Amino acid sequence: MPASRRVWIAGLLLALTAGSLGPARAEAPVTVFAAASLKNALDEASAAWTKATARTTRISYAGSNALAKQIEAGAPADLFVSADLAWMDYAEKNGTIRPDTRVNLLRNAIVLVAPKGASPKIALEPGVDLAKALAGGRLAMGNVEAVPAGKYGKAALEKLGAWDGVKGQVAQAENVRAALLLVTRGEAPLGIVYATDAASEPGVEVVATFPEGSHPPIVYPAALVKDSRNAEAAAFLAYLRSPAARPFFERQGFVVIGAEKRS
Repeated sequence: MPASRRVWIAGLLLALTAGSLGPARAEAPVTVFAAASLKNALDEASAAWTKATARTTRISYAGSNALAKQIEAGAPADLFVSADLAWMDYAEKNGTIRPDTRVNLLRNAIVLVAPKGASPKIALEPGVDLAKALAGGRLAMGNVEAVPAGKYGKAALEKLGAWDGVKGQVAQAENVRAALLLVTRGEAPLGIVYATDAASEPGVEVVATFPEGSHPPIVYPAALVKDSRNAEAAAFLAYLRSPAARPFFERQGFVVIGAEKRS
């Protein structure tokens, strides 16, 4: 067989083989289950990571309690970011995260908010009469038994001696963003949300910040999900802890843990 013929046949076989393989399969997005209060900051961080690496994420936002239970039920997540330590502890106890990857990522604060322009004068100090300030209206909060922001808010109100006076007027929401929306729409005259949520919503104003000692420290931990098979999940978590991601969190009002020393 002439050499030119052999070269032509070899080239044809190579082309057929390449065609049968098809284009290279794109990496699956990193599926992140994250607390609702992280939406603005995490959306920005994710977009920047995608731009820098061409790798993508798929983020599901909800209350940390709902996310932890979804993961426990087998939901296909790669990374879990909780708004409190308790729900990450729950996930670790139930064996649904990899404890060796667990890190404390951020801190936050809780504030009392009102619809923009309402400007009520309320001092969050022992003995505060929130029931009087509500004037028959509702106090919007995350579910006080499950949603982290709701649990922090209840703890603070108990510490200040105000819980018994308002517990019958609480409008409990499935997550902190839903509680914020009630205030934004004027359906509740007051609400308890994270400082970062208040900063992201022009329809509300901060009335007062709860004293740090009135509730447990607000810490956001993150960890890889045990059953994840996505090799990019660890890279995304590392990015969230890096100086490159810090501005996205700080711009929303979060305090980055380990900006000076990693925890």
